[in-house]
Amino acid sequence: MFCARWVPKMLTDVHKTQRMASALTFLQRYHDERDEFLDKIMTGDETWVKFVNVETKEQSQQWMHTHSLNKPRKFKQLLANRKLMATVFWDRKGVLLIEFMEPGTTITSETYCETLKKLCRAIENKRRGMLTSGVVLLHDNARPHTAARTQALLQKFHWDLFDHPPYSPDLAPSDFHLFSWKKVWLGTQCLCVKMNEELMDGVKTNEELMDGVKDWLSSQLATFYDAGIVKLVSQYDKCLNSEGDYVEK
Repeated sequence: MFCARWVPKMLTDVHKTQRMASALTFLQRYHDERDEFLDKIMTGDETWVKFVNVETKEQSQQWMHTHSLNKPRKFKQLLANRKLMATVFWDRKGVLLIEFMEPGTTITSETYCETLKKLCRAIENKRRGMLTSGVVLLHDNARPHTAARTQALLQKFHWDLFDHPPYSPDLAPSDFHLFSWKKVWLGTQCLCVKMNEELMDGVKTNEELMDGVKDWLSSQLATFYDAGIVKLVSQYDKCLNSEGDYVEK
């Protein structure tokens, strides 16, 4: 018996062709430049950070005897709606920039361009020589990322924008690596309990949640971030071999 696997979208032949084209381009460049190419890759994306998080299915597993009568149970949780939007940019050495949106605001091309300007300054301060040797930016096709204003700014920076195919979180390191592990970590945190519309115990302010996320990101070793960038090679290889279909975890 097999369980169905959730996928972001039913891919059309056009989507699969786009994914295969991106995979071929990536793998060809990796073949030519090897580690020098991976050194240039900088990736980033937005993610929701919730105050209350449910542990993952894997985290709730327990070893039990096959004849045990006291099997573990999970009770339905009333989840708080409070959450923050975080934007994280990183490379194979670590985090370059973390930004949190003000509650109630949305990301536009204007705000995203301001973030990119901060990112440029962060690269200049944290990665000496990277702006000179070349930056390969890998981000998805969200509207603020593809807007004319954003494209004009990236051209001004002279950054190499790698083509990311639509509906492809399995080819985005932030999705298949960084945010995936962030979700696991958040599932172990008792950040707050909602009771009578008040936050009791744990995190009570946005600042405490933001500090917790920043501490977790900064506590990860360089090998953790390196693994996420290096895994791009195998992800694109699997995508090409599967004729553009989604890559299994």
